[in-house]
Order: sequence, then structure tokens, then C-alpha cells
Amino acid sequence: MTLICNFSINTYCQIRNSHPLDSLVNKWDQTIPGNFSGQSNVVFDSIEIVHFFDKFPDIITYKEQIKSFYKKRNYAYAWFDDNKLIEQAGNLSNRLMNLQNEGIYKPIFYQKALDSLFYGVNSKLKQKRSDITLELMLTSQYFIFSKLVWEGMNTAVSKSAKWYLPRKKVAYDEYLDSVLKASDKQSSLNEPVYRQYELLKKYLKKYRALNLEEKWEPIPTAKQLLKPGDSSFVIAKIKRRLYKLEDFQGDTSNYKYDSKLTTAIKSFQDRHGLKNNGMLDKETYAELNVPLKNRIKQILVNMERSRWLPVSLTMDYLAVNIPEFRLHVYHADSLLWSCNVVVGQAIHQTTLFYGEIKYIVFSPYWNVPSSIVLNEIMPGIKKDPNYIGKHDMEVIGNQNGLPIVRQKPGPTNSLGLVKFMFPNNYNIYLHDTPSKSLFGKTSRAFSHGCIRIVEPVKLANFLLKNSPEWDAVKIDKAMHTGKEDYVTLNSPVPVFIAYFTAFTDRNNHLNFRKDIYNLDGHLAAMLMSGQGAY
Repeated sequence: MTLICNFSINTYCQIRNSHPLDSLVNKWDQTIPGNFSGQSNVVFDSIEIVHFFDKFPDIITYKEQIKSFYKKRNYAYAWFDDNKLIEQAGNLSNRLMNLQNEGIYKPIFYQKALDSLFYGVNSKLKQKRSDITLELMLTSQYFIFSKLVWEGMNTAVSKSAKWYLPRKKVAYDEYLDSVLKASDKQSSLNEPVYRQYELLKKYLKKYRALNLEEKWEPIPTAKQLLKPGDSSFVIAKIKRRLYKLEDFQGDTSNYKYDSKLTTAIKSFQDRHGLKNNGMLDKETYAELNVPLKNRIKQILVNMERSRWLPVSLTMDYLAVNIPEFRLHVYHADSLLWSCNVVVGQAIHQTTLFYGEIKYIVFSPYWNVPSSIVLNEIMPGIKKDPNYIGKHDMEVIGNQNGLPIVRQKPGPTNSLGLVKFMFPNNYNIYLHDTPSKSLFGKTSRAFSHGCIRIVEPVKLANFLLKNSPEWDAVKIDKAMHTGKEDYVTLNSPVPVFIAYFTAFTDRNNHLNFRKDIYNLDGHLAAMLMSGQGAY
């Protein structure tokens, strides 16, 4: 999956955040299609803003933003030009009336008032006057729309969903002002939201349409495992379903398990993180029979998560998507490479947060956490007095009645030959492992919380590519000396540990993954009830 996207024009929206993400530039390309009015001749008295919020008190939280916006433009009308509503006003009104297309179920304040004002002015265009109430209502609704669609539910909600990455903060008043000043030639703009949002939004529309036209009844399992060359009435049902899901192309009435079906099944398996064998096994049947309403919920939940991420990065960074069990290495929007990872078990969940890799440790010691000492090593010592020595461990002290244990550097060390450190309160880092066989499994939640990577040498070379003294030969030697060696990076590299159970890949194909930490349900309920905190 692509974590962050790049934008093409020089209209900027500042990220206001005390986190190291302050250094990132949040580039923005378009709000609602059309152009805002750049006129500055027709103005109003600032007291009108006070009168407006006296009349519409439920949206007073946006008062200061609106005052700031109009003060910067000397109280010139934004939604009227030559006393007529501009195209952008109609587009905003339309999107507000269709917020479910954005994955938003929360009703907005004063929707009827906006409709009445909007159509009232449209029916009286011959009067050639700008309506100050409509002007201020449109600006208020712009900020409401921005908050709901581009920012999402508040940080209390994201933290309750165990999302501890810093939240994107966009200065929407500055953005609206910059759009007003943009030239008419800048007509192709994108919205200030992580690119997965728009891609998932397209599939939300598709899956809702499918849900209306299809019963999506479970496909019956054949009595025997179907194999290429077999014929069965079930095959036609599978072909039709895969056709609807855009994996299959061909005759959907044919009962033959042919090469086209094998190719389609492999495509479907790839999109669902299954073993790519082209066989109609138990796992493939299970994913084929997931109800569309469940898929729609997955899309909605991940659209919301997309609202929380920064829009754009211009540097090297790493992204780990927990349900996908993959590490992705980027430079700006360019995906350089990806590899399999092992993440925390459901009872030892890998925390979702942002960090910065600051140093690499070659031939590391493993300082065994006290919980593992208590629950695994102490029982092991009781069974075998030589347990410590057999596992290349040593006791270096005592604390709170437990021995302090560490494992010596070497090929059997649980951290492997290298670890990548981004200091955090969760004691999570990336590391090598001697247990390579686990990377071949489709579900890879086996660790105590840290993230094991299948290509540690490649990652070490990537992170040290700007350090000429650290070539491939020196890196390999450092990994095998058996002597711990700390190397500080010239520049910290951002790491995003995120959780997306629905996303589009580089080919714009929709992917689904299992909700291994059961984080989707609560968020989906809040979204679809319209009661989530904004």
C-alpha cells in the first residue's frame, strides 16, 4: 500500500503540530471542483458575523476561524462574484447533501437553512445582490465539511481505537484563502487528505451499488476440493462473483475450472493476503463469502483512518501495515521496496504509533523483558538448571525479585544480527530474527510486539546509504563480529506503524486483510451511528 502521496502544485497548507512532523510539508491540490471568487470590491461589515452566529448558535465553534478568514480578505465576499453565486457554492452544497458518499453519517447543522438560502438566492438572481447570510452559511459549512471529511473524528476517538500516531492538523482557513488567490489555470487540485481516502471512496460507491443489486448469498462448498480441469455448477457461481469483484474476465456461465478461473483466483487471493495457489481452498471460500455489508464497513473504517495521516512527505520513510504483515520503504511517493514482517500476537499487540529511526545496533544483545523472564525463562530454569547457558544468555543483575537477563550477540540471538531503534515508550523496534520460516506464512502475528523483518541487510544498507564509510562489506562484518556496535544515522528516518484492513495497492486494486487486533468493529459502529465525536 502507499502510505503518503505527493502533490503537483505549489499551494501549501501548514501542518500545525509540536511533533517532529512539523518539518513535513502538507501540500494540497483541490477542494471541491471549480474556482472560488477572487473579487475584492464587494465587502460587508464585520458586525454581520456577530449577527450570523446569534441566529445560528449551534455552529459557533467555527466563529473564530470565519472571523480570521474574512479579516485576511478585508471582509470581501468569497462565494459571490458580480453579485451571483459562483460554481463552487453549488458544488459544496451538493457534497454536503451527499455526505454518505464521503463515508460520513453524521447529520450537519442547518442543512435545511442552507438549502433554503441557496435556492432562494438562485430564484432571485435578477435582483443582482449578494446575500450575506448565505455567504456566511456557505463559509461555515465549508469549515464543517473540512472537519468531517478531511480531518475526521477527534483524537479521543482515534486513541480509543489504539491509534497513537500524531494526527494531521490542517489550517483550513489558510487553505481556503490560498484557493481564493489561486489563478484560474490551477484547475486540477486534490484534497488535503491521504491518497488512500479518495481511492477507497471510489470503491465505497462500487460496493454500495453491488450491495443493492446482489443478494451475495454464500457460495456452497463443493463436496470435494475442486481442481483445475474439474466441472461443477459451483464454478459458474464463483466465476460470476469474481467477475463482479473485477478479478475474472470471461464467460461466467461456464462450469469449467479453466486457466482463466485459476488466474482470477490468484488475483483474488493476492488482494486478500491469502496463499497464492489458484486453488479453491477453505480460506479462499471464506473470503469469497464475506458479506458486502462487512466489506463496506471495512472501507468506511479505513477511510476514517486515512483522514488521520499526514498528506505528504518529501523524504525517506518506512511504513509498516500491521494487518498486511508488510514493511514498505519509500522516498516521498516512490515505493522503493517492500518485504514481509512478523508482528505482535493478538495478546502482545504491536502498538500503532510514529517514530524516527535514530540508530542501528549491529550484533545486538537482547535485554529480555521482565515479563518474558517471569513467564518463560523462570519456568524454563525450573525445568532445566542449564537453561540460561543453553540459550546463550547471562544474568547481569537482579531487579524487583527477578534476575536481569540478556542474550549474547550471535546467530541464535532472538534479535538476529541487527536491530533498528526508534526510541519510544512502547519498547518496540525493528529487528532481524533467526526464525526465518515464519516469514513464509500468510498470517504472521507471532512476536511479543516488536517487528521482525525478513530483509534486515537490505534495510541496513538503505538506512546507511548516505554514510560512505558504511559499505555493504562493513555492514556484513559488523553483523557477524559478535560484538555489539551502535551506529547513529546522519538523519533520523520516520517510521509509521499503521493499521489498514482495506487499502488499494500500486495497481489501484482494492485489498482486504483480516482485522487481527479486532480494532475495526468499534470504529465502524461510531461512524455508522453518526454519533462519533468530531
